[in-house]
This record gives sequence, structure tokens and C-alpha cells, in this order.
Amino acid sequence: MNPQTRATLEDVARLAGVSAKTVSRVFNQRDLVNPETVARVLDSARRLRFRPNTLARGLRSGGRTNVVGLIVGELGNPFYYKVAAGLEKELAANGYSLLLASTDDTAEGEERVADALLAQRVAALVLIPAAPDQSHLDGERQLGTPIVAIDRPGRNVVADSVVLDNRAGVHEATRHLLAAGHRRIAYLCNPASVHSQAERLAGYRAAMAEAGIADTSAWEVLEDRRGVSGEELCAHLLDAAEPPTAILCGNNRMTVGTLRALRDRGDDSTALIGFDDFDTADILGVTVISYDPEELGRTAGRVALQRIADPSGFTQQIVLPTHLIERGTGERSPKGRP
Repeated sequence: MNPQTRATLEDVARLAGVSAKTVSRVFNQRDLVNPETVARVLDSARRLRFRPNTLARGLRSGGRTNVVGLIVGELGNPFYYKVAAGLEKELAANGYSLLLASTDDTAEGEERVADALLAQRVAALVLIPAAPDQSHLDGERQLGTPIVAIDRPGRNVVADSVVLDNRAGVHEATRHLLAAGHRRIAYLCNPASVHSQAERLAGYRAAMAEAGIADTSAWEVLEDRRGVSGEELCAHLLDAAEPPTAILCGNNRMTVGTLRALRDRGDDSTALIGFDDFDTADILGVTVISYDPEELGRTAGRVALQRIADPSGFTQQIVLPTHLIERGTGERSPKGRP
């Protein structure tokens, strides 16, 4: 079956008995049109299933659309779609739409999808940086497109950012394990080179140093290879001559992999705390460092809208808090462990 031809603005004008200019005004400056005419035009548009092309209109005028672009990593990660949900709600409440693109957590993907979104003349670009350098975005920022980074600050680009208090969150979790009597506490993460992980690792090291454990290198598993699972990294730790009595995981994927490794070994004594809450963590009794990912998105939306309305002023970094949720795995005691 061949698709029907899409109705044009001129088709709506003919059916409503008005000029094309009047139809355009109804969709752009409705308050200047007689209410009865507005009703007739909208009824004609509905009958013809007409949708105004807001993107083309923005490009013709040399301006921007009412669309905000969001660049995230791997779409299978719940963190990303929860951030997107919060951002979309904030934008929708203010008359903006969201256009989402995924980088698959690669630097090449970030630049490619950024170029594609910016070609759509988005009103602002929000991203969770994957590349070590965002300088390729600064030219667009100079042309007036606001740039907002989530979770990790942008590098070599003037951009607002909304991040978590990563250092404090892991510092609190490490102290929690130390207070339970643990000394062989491991830190496991992949990727390790991103800004958020550097902050989390710093929180772990600081808490361990405060407890008199200055050298933690034997307990740190810092990986940057794609495809290396938490299960593999945890197995490496557990096979050591002196395995840890507690493990801190730098993100939800590492936590899930560690849970699998512990399950496969029948290990229900190694303590575990993961950064990021996740579905079923409460059912499984996993202690986590938690926060509200939707609030990250909502806050980034507010920042982007403020910057669209007023491009002037200094950039800002907003830091959102984390908190520890005790569910059981992080409260296991090292008593009886060799």
C-alpha cells in the first residue's frame, strides 16, 4: 500500500477558506488571529492530519528549534534512560522537545552524534561526556548553542555541568565498611579514566588513608577496556592470595557482575557496596550509594533553559548529593575471615 501524500500548509488554507499566511500565523502567532478563524484552521489541520514542520521553520529563519539534544552512552544502562526521563519532563513542561542520541560510550560516537544533533539546530546540547576532550563543541557554543554536561564536566569547552558528589559518596561508603571492621577493601571500576570515577576513587583512597591504610594499590582494579565485565574483574580479586573481605564497585554494571561472581562461588560473606542503585537491588539486599538520576536530568533541563533565555553570565557547576542505602551486603562483618 502506497503512503498518502502529507498535507501542506496550503492544503489547510484551502480547506479552512483562509490564506496560507493566516494558517502560518495560527501556528506561530495565534494571539493575533480571530478565535473563530483559529478554531477553523485547527479543525482543518486535524482533519488533514497536518503537522507544522517546526524544524524547517527554524532553519528558514536562521534561528533554532524548540528541541534540545541529549547525548548519552550505551542505551542499555538504566542510568541513561532515567536521566533522559527527568530531562524530558522538565523540557516538556516548558514547551521543548527532546532529541536523544547514543554514543555507545565511545569518543568517536560522541563527536559523530554531536555533529548530527547540531545540524538540526537544537536549542541546546546536553551530554554525558564520553570523550576525553569536548573542544569540538566550543565553536558551536560561541555561536550561541548552550552546552550542558551531566555526570562529568566537559573538558576544553565552556559549559555548565550537573554532577554528583562522587567523592563524598564513596568516602562515606568506605568509612561504613571500615567501621564494620574491614581492612582489605577493594575498589573495582570500568571505565576508570572518566572524571566521575577519578572522584570516586579519590574518596575511597582518602577514607582508607584516614584509617591508616595508605597503600591501596593491591586492592584497586581499574579497567578501561570495553567489554570487560565486573564478573571477570571480581574473579581476579577473589583469586588473590589474600582476597578482599569487602568490595566497592564504581557503577551499577560492576556491581551486577560482582554479584554474579560471588553467587557462582557460593560466597555470601564478602561485603559489597555499589555506586548507583538499580532495579532489584532492594530485592537482592544490595547496599548502594544512591541518588536520583531523574533529578540530574531535571536539573540539567533547568540549567539549559536558563542558558537559552540568558546566554550571558558565568558557567556554573551544580553538585547533587548522594546517600548510602543499607540493605545487607554492605553490612556483612569480616569476623571469621582469614
